[in-house]
Amino acid sequence: MTQAGLALVIVPLHIIGDGFHVTNPGQLSWYAAAYSLTVGTFILIAGRLGDLYGHRLMFIGGFAWFGLWSLLGGFSVWSNQVFFDICRAFQGIGPAFLLPNALAILGRTYPPGPRKDMVFSIFGATAPGGFTVGGAFSALLAERAWWPWGYWIMGIVCIAFSVFGILVIPKSPSPKSSDQTPWWVKCDLLGGLLGIVALILINFAWNQGPSVGWETIYVYVLLIVGFLCLALFIWIELHATCPLLPREIFSEDVAWVLGCIAAGWSSFGVVVFYFFQFMEVIKGEAPLLVLAKWAPSAVSGAIAAVTTGFILARLRPSAIMLIAMLAFTGGQILLATLPVHQTYWGQAFVISILTPWGMDMSFPSGTIILSNNMPREHQGLAASLVNTIVNYSISIGLGLAGTVESQVSCGGTDTLRGYRGASYMGIGLAGLGVGVATMFVIRSLTRRDKMHSATTADTSNTEDGL
Repeated sequence: MTQAGLALVIVPLHIIGDGFHVTNPGQLSWYAAAYSLTVGTFILIAGRLGDLYGHRLMFIGGFAWFGLWSLLGGFSVWSNQVFFDICRAFQGIGPAFLLPNALAILGRTYPPGPRKDMVFSIFGATAPGGFTVGGAFSALLAERAWWPWGYWIMGIVCIAFSVFGILVIPKSPSPKSSDQTPWWVKCDLLGGLLGIVALILINFAWNQGPSVGWETIYVYVLLIVGFLCLALFIWIELHATCPLLPREIFSEDVAWVLGCIAAGWSSFGVVVFYFFQFMEVIKGEAPLLVLAKWAPSAVSGAIAAVTTGFILARLRPSAIMLIAMLAFTGGQILLATLPVHQTYWGQAFVISILTPWGMDMSFPSGTIILSNNMPREHQGLAASLVNTIVNYSISIGLGLAGTVESQVSCGGTDTLRGYRGASYMGIGLAGLGVGVATMFVIRSLTRRDKMHSATTADTSNTEDGL
């Protein structure tokens, strides 16, 4: 559903823009970025609330919220694009509560092992399928009827799912504790609010810069204030009684994994967004046709997810991350060099096949690594952290790409040049992911050799003693 919500705007982007009389690329990119911004920003606090008050309650509430703001997003057709952006931002809070609590329910249900690996991989496989289904309905309705119908139908479906969840998801006892710590301390309310403010300000400035120009005073003022809030958030977390991010979650492997995910998924947002822009604007194809060209990603993603489920127990996380980053990079290179008049089967088809391997290898493996590193009562936080990095990185990546596009498109007169520049920015992000993953592999091999040497030395000493 999260990716379906993203597809609601990416696929029929220019039809929606025409409805609001908007053609500025920076303003259009906000339709997607506003959604990913709040998905990534509110996930951490959503996971903590699920750990404290029950994942079932937060999961059902997330669907209800998602449905409400989807309906309002459709009604914004009678307002203006600012209200639509606001609706998109509030819409993203719904999946922010869905994702970590759904994963936490799975994490608490399945102990570490091959079965858990496969379940998490199947969960990850729903992303490309959700994007394809959501995009198909939104494009079909936008072309054949009216684009708000996509949002109204999405709202009705989400509300129906919330009711269905009440009926079918078994109740579990609410987490109880004899600890008398006030709820706002348990929730790390101050840290959570500062973190949300910091992430929103940084992301808003980063995505608004391409639209109004980086020389605009409020853009860099908000960026500076955002980083100051982020620094204060880190200080508070280091001294908090119940920090939003427990210190035990951080290990060397987790740091490497999150670095790879941040770089790879920021490039993913770029390749998906500009694949559709290239096909619709440069080649002049209808949104529904472009979605059909992207549809192989659903099949490829499912295969990638199942494959990942099998190899997680056989390959090191570092090797899986390196393969995922190479897939992201390959898709970006193919998009950046895609000739305008080339047949679909040349490079565009390969992009739709290759890119999902980056998605569906990095996300399940990252989630499982963090889930296995966290105690049972913090499964919501483990899922939240990965999803925060994924969705926030998508939004930041779009802001970076939009900045490059606006700077190299010759004032908007050379659209193709702007799209190429944005795609090269995506190559840089994916290449950064390859670099981080390569260092992760080297570090893992070095650590294994040291452990092997230490084990051999201990064995020799024992034999000498005998």
